[in-house]
Amino acid sequence: QEDSKQAEKLANSAKDRAENLMIVDLMRNDIGRVAVAGSVKVPELFVVEPFPAVHHLVSTITARLPEQLHASDLLRAAFPGGSITGAPKVRAMEIIDELEPQRRNAWCGSIGYLSFCGNMDTSITIRTLTAINGQIYCSAGGGIVADSQEEAEYQETFDKVNKILRQLEK
Repeated sequence: QEDSKQAEKLANSAKDRAENLMIVDLMRNDIGRVAVAGSVKVPELFVVEPFPAVHHLVSTITARLPEQLHASDLLRAAFPGGSITGAPKVRAMEIIDELEPQRRNAWCGSIGYLSFCGNMDTSITIRTLTAINGQIYCSAGGGIVADSQEEAEYQETFDKVNKILRQLEK
């Protein structure tokens, strides 16, 4: 019951929908730079995907690559993902570089595979544990849009990290 309420709350959240739509627009633009003209489509918009500890608002973007291109060209065009950078993408990345005291490293990077036959599956590492010199670091963040509330975004980051840390305690 509580799980269904959380899914419904996410599906109807104006803030989360605005953030998702911004990401979809960025990705359509990035993918469109390398895709066959007119092939970029959004067959699914604002679908709630349930996972054991969280729900995600997901949209699907499809496109066809020209025969002379490889999946790596698509990755190059779309990286870093809009959910990490924000918009406008280039200026947002400049601001991130100015404000953040250290590099993100694996956090907000991408993990996945590219096969010789052209298949690719990647994921942005948005909630991440990294081990460096015997220390474990836990990283998470939140998306900021025009109607974001500072305190709520700050709390959301702690909520995300706490879900990861609770799993380590088991």
